[in-house]
Amino acid sequence: MPELAVPAVRDWDFPRTPASILLMSEFAGQRGVPVAELLRGSGLREADLVDPELQVDARQELDVVRALVAALGDDSATAVDLGRRYHLTTFGIFGFACISSPTLRDAMVFALRYLDLSFTFSIPQITVDAGRVTLALHNERVPEDVDGFLALRDLAAIHTMMRDLLPAISLLGLELCGPRPPGIDPYLEVFGIEPVFGSGVVALSFDAAYLDQALPQANQHTVAICMAQCAEMVARRRARTGIAHEVRERLLRTGPHTGMDRLARELAMSPRTLRRRLTEAGTSYRTLVDEVRQALAEELLGTGALSVEDVAVRLGYAEASSFIYAFKRWKGMTPSAYARRRRPALPGSAGSAGGRAG
Repeated sequence: MPELAVPAVRDWDFPRTPASILLMSEFAGQRGVPVAELLRGSGLREADLVDPELQVDARQELDVVRALVAALGDDSATAVDLGRRYHLTTFGIFGFACISSPTLRDAMVFALRYLDLSFTFSIPQITVDAGRVTLALHNERVPEDVDGFLALRDLAAIHTMMRDLLPAISLLGLELCGPRPPGIDPYLEVFGIEPVFGSGVVALSFDAAYLDQALPQANQHTVAICMAQCAEMVARRRARTGIAHEVRERLLRTGPHTGMDRLARELAMSPRTLRRRLTEAGTSYRTLVDEVRQALAEELLGTGALSVEDVAVRLGYAEASSFIYAFKRWKGMTPSAYARRRRPALPGSAGSAGGRAG
């Protein structure tokens, strides 16, 4: 079945704002759980939760989820009730971009493209077939102690946001992995439909006709502004985090000539596992090597102490011509031209005021 769009990330390990943790702390507080108990072990303070500039690691949010489950129990009613609290306004500019999108299709494509601006741990896959849209959640990489809880939370949150966009939307189907619980009222209240339990998947489906319905708050100007801000936020956040960040930092320390086999051993995993983890993070070993070579090249050329040939050798190139070709691809100019631009002009030199134009 054709996918509506491909998610930007395939793993939950991306940085996020503390808004989701704040929501969980308020949810737990209403049930008598102190914020301090929820944050214990996460490295966060209560004041951090209202810091608009703070980014938290996904594992910190995972620690809070574990504390919440420990305090309130790992039951489906709690997970669904928590998920229904995630309205689009919880997501800041990401949510406003969805609200102001022209259609539900546009909003869903946007959400998948900028999925790492959300709080999800389950990765959605949206397919369209025979007039039916199916949204399935994949949480194979979520730790087993909270994977079921988070899948329900995320599914309820997604459905709540769909209702924020199109209040009249109704589901055709709801499938869940676990056994049927004693009571299904929480599901009926949130999803408006009785689930099929024990199906082996976590998914909801709805009529594809909803995809191209105009959203009530669509605004072309607003969505353009929101999308531009989201693109800028994502560019900053995607500056290599998680396994990609770790590999990049090690390459910066050991040099871009370091082989993947050696680096995989240092990370206590097989090269195959490392390759898979990087693919899931949306990159590759070769891409990271290329990034590190570019960063080091700019740094070394900027000092003015090394020739182009010396820089090429230090970066692991067999020939200077290969390095020159790569640098032109990165910066649109030769290494020599870049070095001249970066090197401060000396008084009386060709590049100084009153000197001869070069």
